[in-house]
Amino acid sequence: MPPRTPTPTFSPFTRLLSRCQPYRCFSCSLRLSQSSPQPQPQPQDASTTHFGFQSIPSSTKTSRVSSVFSSVASSYDNMNDIMSLGIHRLWKDHFVRSLNPGSPSPSSSSPINHPRTPWTMLDVAGGTGDIAFRLLDHASLINGDNESKVIVSDINPDMLAEGKRRASETPYADSPRLEWLEANAESLPASIPPGSIDLYTVAFGIRNFTHKDVALREAYRVLKPGGVFACLEFSHVDNRLFNSLYKRWSFGAIPIFGQLVAGDRDSYQYLVESIERFPRQKEWRDMIRDAGFMIPGIGGEEGEGGWEDLMGGIAAVHKGVKPLG
Repeated sequence: MPPRTPTPTFSPFTRLLSRCQPYRCFSCSLRLSQSSPQPQPQPQDASTTHFGFQSIPSSTKTSRVSSVFSSVASSYDNMNDIMSLGIHRLWKDHFVRSLNPGSPSPSSSSPINHPRTPWTMLDVAGGTGDIAFRLLDHASLINGDNESKVIVSDINPDMLAEGKRRASETPYADSPRLEWLEANAESLPASIPPGSIDLYTVAFGIRNFTHKDVALREAYRVLKPGGVFACLEFSHVDNRLFNSLYKRWSFGAIPIFGQLVAGDRDSYQYLVESIERFPRQKEWRDMIRDAGFMIPGIGGEEGEGGWEDLMGGIAAVHKGVKPLG
């Protein structure tokens, strides 16, 4: 009788390896490994989401992000100064100028005297008022519009408290032109009905949302036909050399400065990681379009463009227009 061939046995570890699928790393193209090893994003199922490079239950992200911003609320300007070398102030100025908020004065040369129609603007994740104050200043000083108003919405009460404190030092302290609303951008309250907003802005906030696609659909719902969605956010650098230098600064220096300036390394580490997890410019543009918006600036046969890079892509401005029909 011929000897029996032994049946191969596999250890649990070997069986696990045999089931592994190739892993698609979100940030490989950014070559983080050239600076210092960083935790790699983990695959997610429908019930999980990312918190920086961690994979966490979706139900916990809102509270964890809220904790980060409660921690940095009083030093918010310092945080953005560290993350952008102070240039965020220029980016915000440019962002608001590009939107030209407010209802312009009727032209004296026009044969038809159209009445001025004040705008209702919604600044989401805008708790500290940085964008809202600029919107109102531009409307008043550039367009002579002293009636348009801004609703500042934020999910974090500490950020709203910081914004109200700052507002007390502006002409808008007790003005009906400035409202404060604690709300989740993924489910806006009935106080903001469908088709009621002329301009929806979100600056350096949407990357922290749990379900960005849901927030985009909410933006579309509350905007008037012809209304504008405008987003200013940290983004992705295309130039290899510049990208390598920027990543060394981001991962090597920003968390350390966060510890020195704000005594909070972990929050700044999360904020740096959250930038890496945010969609690249073209993907984010397509997500805005998928929510129903028309994208200005797309050109060419392959539909290139549709956003504005700032400083080579460290930040980017994306806009979408709700169709009239």
